[in-house]
Amino acid sequence: MVAFSQLSRRRDAFVGTFFAAILFGSATCLPEFGNPLIARRTDNATLPYRDASLCIDDRVNDLVARMTLAEKAGQLFHGGIQMGPNGTLAPATPTANSTENVVGEKFMTHFNLVGEVEDVRMTAEWYNRLQRRALQTRLGIPVTLSSDPRHAFTDNVGTGFSANQFSQWPESLGLAALRDPELVQKFAEIAREEYMAIGIRSALHPQIDLSTEPRWARIANTMGEDANLTSQLVVAYLKGFHGEEFGPHSVTTVTKHFPGGGPMENGEDSHFTYGKNQTYPGNNFEHHLIPFKAAIAAGARQMMPYYSRPIGTEYDEVGFSFNKGIITDLLRHEMGFEGIVCSDWGLITDTFIIGQYMPARAWGIEYLSETQRAAQILEAGVDQFGGEYRPELIVELVETGVVSEDRIDVSVRRVLKEKFTLGLFDNPFVDASAAEQLVGNAYFVRLGAETQRKAYTLLKNADDILPLDPAADVKYYVEGFNATLLMSRGMRVVNSTEEADIALVRLQAPYEPRDGGFEARYHAGSLEYNSTEKARQAAIYSAVPTIVDMYLDRPAAIPEIAESAAALFGSYGSSTDAFLDVIFAVNESQPMGKLPFDLPRSMAAVEASAEDLPFDTENPVFKFGDGLRYKE
Repeated sequence: MVAFSQLSRRRDAFVGTFFAAILFGSATCLPEFGNPLIARRTDNATLPYRDASLCIDDRVNDLVARMTLAEKAGQLFHGGIQMGPNGTLAPATPTANSTENVVGEKFMTHFNLVGEVEDVRMTAEWYNRLQRRALQTRLGIPVTLSSDPRHAFTDNVGTGFSANQFSQWPESLGLAALRDPELVQKFAEIAREEYMAIGIRSALHPQIDLSTEPRWARIANTMGEDANLTSQLVVAYLKGFHGEEFGPHSVTTVTKHFPGGGPMENGEDSHFTYGKNQTYPGNNFEHHLIPFKAAIAAGARQMMPYYSRPIGTEYDEVGFSFNKGIITDLLRHEMGFEGIVCSDWGLITDTFIIGQYMPARAWGIEYLSETQRAAQILEAGVDQFGGEYRPELIVELVETGVVSEDRIDVSVRRVLKEKFTLGLFDNPFVDASAAEQLVGNAYFVRLGAETQRKAYTLLKNADDILPLDPAADVKYYVEGFNATLLMSRGMRVVNSTEEADIALVRLQAPYEPRDGGFEARYHAGSLEYNSTEKARQAAIYSAVPTIVDMYLDRPAAIPEIAESAAALFGSYGSSTDAFLDVIFAVNESQPMGKLPFDLPRSMAAVEASAEDLPFDTENPVFKFGDGLRYKE
């Protein structure tokens, strides 16, 4: 296996040679159609904005001066994009525009890759096709491809995709459980290499909301409840994605959700009409800014506000991306952020997601027209509209005099400068062969798997039942995973607790199922199991010593399990092999994680707490920082 740094250098040299030939010519003529990386040369190849020897600001100014209003408007939209069949450019469907439409007619050049990466080479080749099509537009502005997290286990359109071909790590909560900034930076460096290999140059993360409201459905992608820990880790995270110096070898990051999306009223999420409000009964607004201040000091490139509207603060009670007091006054003026602000998805246009009707998340100004919503977002100080495909609205606003073209130019310059800094104008292509070798290579996969094991948090180990002896003559009853994975290790599996010596049970943290294709994917509501499920589990715990592994995508109120199980783990995204290796201490695997949040005692304790205050549920069963090791 070629080391990933060598592959990176080979990739950069390879695509750099080809693109230099495309734009500037070379002593060796390359066939126009003989290689899939060759794009048609355009008449703008020698214009100043194409000259890599000029400073970036001069190149940006030259390009902006040549752009039509429609071309400028296209730069302000950041929508989703999918591959077509077999890696082709996607045709139009009843629910999505064609690639030709968004690139060739709407002049959009910022896209979020939707769906899992199932074939690395095909994805890389598709990306090159997308760039070639972008280079065939009048000005040849390259595409910036972005992604939600895709290195863990979450599989939910709008929040992240499971790793599939990428190396697989625990969710960011698992990284937080290990309290290791160096490991976080290593993860981010590996994620950067795998992203860049297939053309992803923008990470729609990290998510640094503080999980002060344990019912919230978005906690899995945070770094937990503690502001100081989150601040330490986000600095390492950004350094890993950006590199030592931000430039052509970097992936830009979109830190979210400003000013902190954790304190949701009653824990409901603001994707939905019943979750519009972000509330501060503990008068603790400033506390949630701590990680964002750390991110800005560490060189955060972009910010994404959340959908919510603040309740009980000095700010207007409208969604954060519509809120000039939040974006311009607080983020830009008070906190000194000079980068790009991209709104969260779908603030202007009603739509359907996974078959479910989703109104525009224009909370607090639902009564405004689509054009008025767009105007207010720009007035607030936002640069890009996430998840929208409506550049015609911007053209209308300028042509009618509601918004000046100078205001549009401010945001256009910001987003174009990022493209130039990333080197996309000079080197937009990837090497599909190198991508195949790099993405998901054995070294990356091993590090991800090791981290899954280390992140396990051992909360109870009665009578030192763990680690188990793999050579012991023991009969196992299992739930929550495929028993053949245990049997393949030579273990005996039985069908009932009455026959078993030990039970192994993997559980999902409690939640209340919701209806709707999209809404059903958000784990919300009670943190307790219902009475039926409690009774079912109790029968197992009373019948046989039970090892419980609970996937904590948010905190759980499970005092009955803490009391009755022989051993209890918290985990944050892990394979069954990782679980089995930990309980049998294979290759000296042992849990090293510590809780990234409190585990409350009851729903009553949660309901009595304040959404914006950390660590304020009464008498939690386990506390932030709890975590045992095996007895030596």
